Amino acid sequence: MQTIKVFLLFIPIIWLPIFAKGQVRVTGQEGDNPISVAVPFVSFAPDSRGSALGDAGVATSPDAQSIHWNNAKLAFIDFSSGFSFSYSPWLGNIVDDMSLNYITYYKRIDQIQAFGISMRYFDLGEIQLTDVTGLPIGIENPRELSFDATYSRKLTENLSGGLSIRYIWSNLLGNSTGAPSANSGKSLAFDLGFYYVKPMVISGLDSDFSLGAHISNLGQKISYTSEEFEDFIPANLRIGTALKMNLDQYNSFTFIFDINKLLVPTPPIYERDTNGDLVLDNGNPIIASGKEPNRPFISGTFGSFNDAPNGFIEEMQELTFSVGTEYWYGEMVAARVGYFYEHENKGARKYFTVGFGVRYSTFGLDLSYLIPQEQNNPLGDTLRLSFLFNFNKKETLDTSS
Repeated sequence: MQTIKVFLLFIPIIWLPIFAKGQVRVTGQEGDNPISVAVPFVSFAPDSRGSALGDAGVATSPDAQSIHWNNAKLAFIDFSSGFSFSYSPWLGNIVDDMSLNYITYYKRIDQIQAFGISMRYFDLGEIQLTDVTGLPIGIENPRELSFDATYSRKLTENLSGGLSIRYIWSNLLGNSTGAPSANSGKSLAFDLGFYYVKPMVISGLDSDFSLGAHISNLGQKISYTSEEFEDFIPANLRIGTALKMNLDQYNSFTFIFDINKLLVPTPPIYERDTNGDLVLDNGNPIIASGKEPNRPFISGTFGSFNDAPNGFIEEMQELTFSVGTEYWYGEMVAARVGYFYEHENKGARKYFTVGFGVRYSTFGLDLSYLIPQEQNNPLGDTLRLSFLFNFNKKETLDTSS
């Protein structure tokens, strides 16, 4: 009977970008307790601008990638239509054929409404399959896709809301027949966003203050075998703020701050005997602290705010923080820096980011680079490249109307 040994080794690599380390917790043990999810690719920062700002963007000025960061921002975009393409080699320090690709398109319906669509394609590269004796039986290329449709509308002069529907498809086995009980995973999810922006004067400088809130990937659990084995997708709450200050006609700085919280159950602490074996009750492990992780979607999502085994302290550890600064000269050249922080017990991702952008006529180019705090980090040297095309700026539309 054929087995897919390489695939079993490949699963940790898929989750590596989000959950860099972890261990099984026993009664009373302190330490690592990262949250595991399926299809983490739908939460990866796909574009160069947001990733250069420490993976922040819920309250930044709108652009063609707003569908990912905060769909509500599309209603405030300054152009009539546009599209973008982003490409990033993934985990380049480990493999050389994984990549994340992101395509978006948006269109303003009128002065208060806009819609957008996007596609995300995650190529996990080629893997060698073997049988139980170790002999090769073929090469497969797992891949994952998501398709989005978004509607965004101004609710007041300064406030907008956005709604997206997302279809997620994940095929981790390729066309292999070595695991006949495994299927492609499918899920349907929603995003809901709000965006507020207010012009003001601070210390004599014309400024824009903005707030954003975005719930993403709020949807059904996903399964690759049967409904008895379902995993949560990475539902996430992102809130943040941004302050843009115009120093003069040509120079401006924007200061950005985001907070993220995964809306996924925290793994509990299971009770173990003196030999370190799980204590079972009718074949099920006994939970010593925390809550049952295999809960329905609604219970798991909304219960994720108070289910950590170590209470409020651990709940706070599950927050990630992003800070960034963006400088523009004449709306033509941008420089960006950022920092991302995740607690040691929840994945320990900590890295600096840098990037730049240029705009000329309808064309834009952004580039970002990730610098981890630790050496030999699998995320090290991550590059992202984004191309943007925007058509008919808002002032042109207002003049001709």
